Amino acid sequence: MNDASERGDGRRTVTASAAAPVVLSARGIHKSYGSRAVLTGVDIDLRRGEHVAIIGPSGSGKSTFIRCLNLLERPEQGSIELLGETVFDSEHPERAMKQRNLRKRVGMVFQAFNLFTTHTALQNVSLAQRRVLGRSKAEADERSRELLTRVGLGGHQDSLPSRLSGGQQQRVAIARALALDPQVMLFDEPTSAIDPEMRSEVLSVMRDLAERGTTMVVVTHELRFAERAADRMMFLADGEVLESGTPSQLLRSPQHARVEQFVRSLEGVGE
Repeated sequence: MNDASERGDGRRTVTASAAAPVVLSARGIHKSYGSRAVLTGVDIDLRRGEHVAIIGPSGSGKSTFIRCLNLLERPEQGSIELLGETVFDSEHPERAMKQRNLRKRVGMVFQAFNLFTTHTALQNVSLAQRRVLGRSKAEADERSRELLTRVGLGGHQDSLPSRLSGGQQQRVAIARALALDPQVMLFDEPTSAIDPEMRSEVLSVMRDLAERGTTMVVVTHELRFAERAADRMMFLADGEVLESGTPSQLLRSPQHARVEQFVRSLEGVGE
């Protein structure tokens, strides 16, 4: 069950209860590219309704880790479970969940929008529903219209991506991921490819998802957004978690000098 809590900025946000079940669990995730170790044993337990922000310097392994969670990158070592079912186990690879079933349950929003340029916003959101979930065109289109309205694009359903701003395209991508009704949403630097003046519209949609109790993991440099929307922050550097805690703990009284240095370097940056 989710609880409502008052944040320091006056926003009222849904937060995950400590008694909520663990939806996604990763243990000892290792990933290398050639001789370069990118992840050296990263863990996470994500509870239903929880919002976790992953921060850290460029090249720290943040994007690689989040891509490992839905096997866009396959770890060399470790294990991942989703709702108690094995997604990946390096010691027992035969137990792995089929990727098609995994992608139904774990939505992903990328830095690049990855929209079909010849398809309208409505078609981009509907296509995966028809192919992955087997919904009829009418069912998929109805769900797509509902989601496009929810992300503030109800009047743009017939627009091609080329007619949309970067922020609007990313909101279509969010609607597309939500259309599969995932249990978990993963965001990999969702505002990094968007002009600064367009970022607020994407962050607003993500805050709305957080306030609705969507289970989320977000890789981001938007510290003010993370402070408002996240229940917990993880700081990655050199392929490992150096510190984890509430946004207030990490941003206002970090225990690790590397975290303090990073936060200082980004003061005033972001939303």
